[in-house]
Amino acid sequence: MNDSRNGLWQQKDIALSLLKSSHKLTTLNHLKSLHVYLLRTGLHHSSFAVGNFITYCASLGIMSYAAQLFDQMSEPNSFVWNTLIRGFQQNHSAKNTLYYFDQMRAHGVQPDKFTYPFVIRACSDLLEFAKGLSLHGQLFKIGVHFDIFVGTSLIEFYTGMGNMSMTKKVFEELPVKDEVTWYAMLSCYVNKFNDMEKARDLFEKIPCKDLVIWHTIILGYVKAGDLELAKWYFDRAPVKDLLMYNTILGCLAKNGELDCLLRLFHEMPFRDLVSWNTVIGGLVRDGRINEAMRFFHQMERVNLSPDDVTLASLLSACAQAGALDTGKWLHSYIDRRYNELNAVIGTALVDMYCKCGDLESAAYVFDKMPERDVVAWSAMIMGSSMNGQSRTALNFFYRMKDESERPNDATILGVLCACVHAGLVDEGRKCFYGMSQKFGLTPKLEHYGCMVDLLGRAGLLDEAYNLIQSMPYEPHTGAWGALLGACKIHGNVELAEKAIEHLIQLDLEDGGYLAIMSNIYANAGRWEDVSKVRKLMKVKGIGKSRGISSIEVNGVIHEFGVQEKRHPQAREIYDLIDEIYRRLKKAGHVASTSEVFFDVEEEEKEKALFFHSEKMAVAFGLIATDKNTIIRVVKNLRICADCHAAMKLISASFEREIIIRDRHRFHHFKNGFCSCGDYW
Repeated sequence: MNDSRNGLWQQKDIALSLLKSSHKLTTLNHLKSLHVYLLRTGLHHSSFAVGNFITYCASLGIMSYAAQLFDQMSEPNSFVWNTLIRGFQQNHSAKNTLYYFDQMRAHGVQPDKFTYPFVIRACSDLLEFAKGLSLHGQLFKIGVHFDIFVGTSLIEFYTGMGNMSMTKKVFEELPVKDEVTWYAMLSCYVNKFNDMEKARDLFEKIPCKDLVIWHTIILGYVKAGDLELAKWYFDRAPVKDLLMYNTILGCLAKNGELDCLLRLFHEMPFRDLVSWNTVIGGLVRDGRINEAMRFFHQMERVNLSPDDVTLASLLSACAQAGALDTGKWLHSYIDRRYNELNAVIGTALVDMYCKCGDLESAAYVFDKMPERDVVAWSAMIMGSSMNGQSRTALNFFYRMKDESERPNDATILGVLCACVHAGLVDEGRKCFYGMSQKFGLTPKLEHYGCMVDLLGRAGLLDEAYNLIQSMPYEPHTGAWGALLGACKIHGNVELAEKAIEHLIQLDLEDGGYLAIMSNIYANAGRWEDVSKVRKLMKVKGIGKSRGISSIEVNGVIHEFGVQEKRHPQAREIYDLIDEIYRRLKKAGHVASTSEVFFDVEEEEKEKALFFHSEKMAVAFGLIATDKNTIIRVVKNLRICADCHAAMKLISASFEREIIIRDRHRFHHFKNGFCSCGDYW
C-alpha cells in the first residue's frame, strides 16, 4: 500500500517537474506522455497543472488539445480560463478567444485585468468595434480601466479601428504609463495616422526613451521622406542598435545620399547582411557598378555569404550597364554555391543575359530552371523582344500558354513590344484586344502606349490617334510621345502639332519631345516654327537629355559623353574616330545632320555627329578589345539615324560585331547589317 502511494507521489513529482520545465516539452508526444501522468495522478483536476499544460500547448500551437483537457475540468478557476483565452489569442484564433470569454462569464467566473487585454486584442483582430466598446464599458464597472496593461490594449484597439479621439482619451486618462504605453501611442501617430507633428510632440514628453521609442520616431521620419529629421534624431539617440543603423542606411540609399551612406557604413561598429545589401543596392541604383562589385568582394573577405537579395542586386547592376563579363562571373559564382536555380536568381540571370544581348545564354538559363513563374516567362519574352527576336518572343508566349502559365500585365507588354519592333500589326491587335476576353486583364497606360507606337510606326496614324482618344485613362507622355515619333517618321506635321500640344500641357521636363518637334518642322522647311520651339525650350529652361554610353572592358565599366576628353585614352579614341571618319567617307557614307540641334554650319554638324557617345564607346572598344570580341555598348537615349547608319559600316569595315542597347531596344550590327532591319 505504501509502495503504491509512494509511486503515485513520485509520478506527481515527475509531472510537476515537467510542468516547471517547459523546454523539455517540445513535441505532441511529450505532451501526451505528460497528459497520461496528469490522469494517473489526478492532476488533471488541478488548476495549476492544467493551466501550465495549456501554456505548453499554446507554445506548440496545438490549442485544440488544450481545449479538450480544459473541457474535462469540472470547475476551472479564473487562472485556467485566462490561460486558455490567452493561448487562443496568442495562436491567432480570435473567434475562440471571444467564445471562451463568453463561456467564462456564462459559467459565473468574473473576468479580471489579466483576461481583458487578450479579449480586447481579439476584438481588434476581428475588427469587432461594437464588441470592443462593450468591453470598454465592462471595464468601468469592475474598475480596471485604469490598469496599465488593460489601458494599453485599449489604445492599440482604438488605433486599429482608426479612432484617434478615443485612442487619445484612453491614453490621457491612464494615471500611470510605462514604455509600452508610450510606444503604443507614439506608434499610433507614426504608423496609423502619419501625423509626425503630434508624434514629435509626444516623443519629447516621454520620460524614459528606450531603443524601441527612438527607432519608432526615426522610422516615422524615414517613412515620411524627411531624411534630415530622421538623421537628426539618429544623431541624438544615446544608444544605437543595428536596426537603427540599417534604417538610416536604407533611407540614405533611397534618397541617393551615397557619400553619407558610405561614410555611415564605415563608421558602424557592427554590420550584418542587411547593411551590406543596402550599400550594394544603393551603389547599383546610382549606377556605380564597379564600386558595388568591390563591396561584394569585401563582404566575401569578412566571411559573410551573399543571399538572393545581394546576387539579384548585382545581376541587376550588370543588366543596367551591359556588363556581360561581370555577369558571367557572377553566374559561375552562383553555380558553385547553388545546387539548383531558384526563381529569383534564375530570373535575374535571364534578365541580365537578355539586357546584355546574349539571348543564347538567357535561353540556356531559362530552360535549366526547375520551376518557372510568370515573372521568368515575362523576362524571357521581353528580353527576346528587346533583342529584335520578335518571333522568338511570340513563340515563348505560345509555349507559356501551352504550359498553362497565366500571363500578367508585364507578359502582354513584352508581347506588344515584340510586335512593335517587327511591325506585326495584326498580331499586336489580336494580343491587345484579347487581353480582357482571354486573360481577364485590363489594358494599362503602357499597353495603350505600345499600341499607339505599333500603329504609328506602321503609318496608321489616324488609327493611333483615335486609340488615344478612346483611352479610359488620361493619356500619358508615352502615348503622345509615341504618336509624335511616328509623325516624325511619316512627316505628318499637323498631327505632330496636336501631340506636342498635349505633351506641353503635361508639363514635360524632357526637352527631347520639343527637339523632335523642331526636327519635324525643320524637315518640312518651316524654319520660323523651328525658331519658336527653340525659344520655348529656353523659356522652360529645358534642353535635350545628355547622351551617355557605357562599355565594359575587363570587368571595368567605362562611360562616355558627347565629345568628352576625360578618358585616359582620349587621344587614341579621337585618333581612331578620325580613322573611322575617313573609312566611312570612302564607303560613301553621308552624315545625316537633320537631327543635330545646333545653329552651326553643316561641316560642324557633321563633326559633332562623329563624337556622339556611342561612337566614342565603340572606338574605345575597338582599341581595348581583341579582334574576335563582340563590342557591347549601352546608351541612355535612342540611337540617332546617323550613328545607326555608321555602325553598320563600322561593323563591316573593321570586321567586328557591335551590339548597342539604346533606350528602347538592342541593335546587333554585323557585316554591315542591323538586326532591326532598319525598323526602329
